[in-house]
Amino acid sequence: MLPERRPVVLCADDYGLSPGVSRGILALARRKRISATGSMTNIPAFRDAAPALRELPGTVGLGLHLTLTAGAPLGPLPCLAPDGRLPPLGRLLRLALSGRLRPAEIRPEIERQLDAFVAAMGRLPDFVDGHQHVHVLPGVRGALLAALAEREWRGWLRDPGDRPGAIRARPHAGKAMVVAGLGLGFGPAARRAGFSTNRGFSGFSDFAEGAGFADAFERSFRALGPAPVVMCHPGEIDDGLRALDPVVASRPLELAYLGSARFGEFLEREGLRLVPGPAA
Repeated sequence: MLPERRPVVLCADDYGLSPGVSRGILALARRKRISATGSMTNIPAFRDAAPALRELPGTVGLGLHLTLTAGAPLGPLPCLAPDGRLPPLGRLLRLALSGRLRPAEIRPEIERQLDAFVAAMGRLPDFVDGHQHVHVLPGVRGALLAALAEREWRGWLRDPGDRPGAIRARPHAGKAMVVAGLGLGFGPAARRAGFSTNRGFSGFSDFAEGAGFADAFERSFRALGPAPVVMCHPGEIDDGLRALDPVVASRPLELAYLGSARFGEFLEREGLRLVPGPAA
């Protein structure tokens, strides 16, 4: 009898960021080379890309990629986005870590992005995470948990933390440690609120163009937790992407690798099975 394959969620972030990013993610989802994707419902390109998500099989988890640092909010944010544009990550971090983010302002935007997902998909998301991990920040996490609890949502939340030893075993450990620190306590808070989370998180990248992506990405699967999520950022380059995000050159490299025979052989060799959500 063959040993049971180990389940792991491979989640492509940023669906809806641009037509090229969405095309790349859809191509991988249809080939079963990813098992989840998070949508940026505040970006105009999401509306045209959303119908194709409804055609995907239930083997792909569909989530909300909560966005507070790209594009425009879906409603007024007079303190965070007085000019109608969401701030860069650095400014959001300064506000969050100094206690100047206002949950009473953030929560309605969370609700609006959830509503946009429901309007496009006809249901609530399978999971929620955040663009640049903003969902775990002070001033955001409490508002998010409250909004989801009020809707009696029963999906899972992405915890971007992991065990220090596991983080050190993978590439880009410094970046992963910073994100884990920012999200300290998020997983326990989510579980106390009645939500499930992943246990184990990886996939950090320096987003550099170069030939070493495949080796680095495969090392992201070291020391997986008991219910792991690995993130990725594949896509095609287009003008919409260039206008909204600094991560450009590495996306087609990720797209090519994840669609390659090498990645399929890696999954086989490591005994991994891609699943739409983390094990309970």
